[in-house]
Amino acid sequence: MAEPRPARPGQGAYRQRLEEILRVDHAGELAAVQIYRGQRAVFAAGKGREGMERALVEMERQEAVHLAAFDRLLTDRRVRPTAFTPLWRVAGFALGASTALMGEKAAHACTEAVESVIEQHYAGQIAELETREPALAADLSGFRDDELAHRDEAVAQGAREAPAYPLLSAVIRAGCKAAIKLSETL
Repeated sequence: MAEPRPARPGQGAYRQRLEEILRVDHAGELAAVQIYRGQRAVFAAGKGREGMERALVEMERQEAVHLAAFDRLLTDRRVRPTAFTPLWRVAGFALGASTALMGEKAAHACTEAVESVIEQHYAGQIAELETREPALAADLSGFRDDELAHRDEAVAQGAREAPAYPLLSAVIRAGCKAAIKLSETL
């Protein structure tokens, strides 16, 4: 008896997948900007944190460039952002501020956890898109390089020395993965 053939995707299946990719990446970049804004809000109030604030400004600037690119892509390709946009804006800021209140190492742990998930997420998308959307795959590859640099800098600055690092990192990673799933479809 022959193996049943897998169902062929229907018309529009690729378009739907591309919309999911753009929607979730836009949401992720928006949340990243908000995380860094939340951290900066806390560190700006403290004395002796100028170096940390400068680093956060630069990371936020890079994430804002990514966000602007996804804003354009959503508009150009007529893709709606996730319905969770208002929630991700508030949640991102709250995550940034709360980890900053725990201290610099916890803020770095937040960056390391988030950027590790996003880097893996981008890597999968790049592999998926490189034949059908090479320009988009190239853009994602550049964004991924920035995320890797953020992650590596966070590790170098003591992310893994944060209080309760394994728990903190696991919770943040799980939250990122859940946000990705929600943002893809809604």
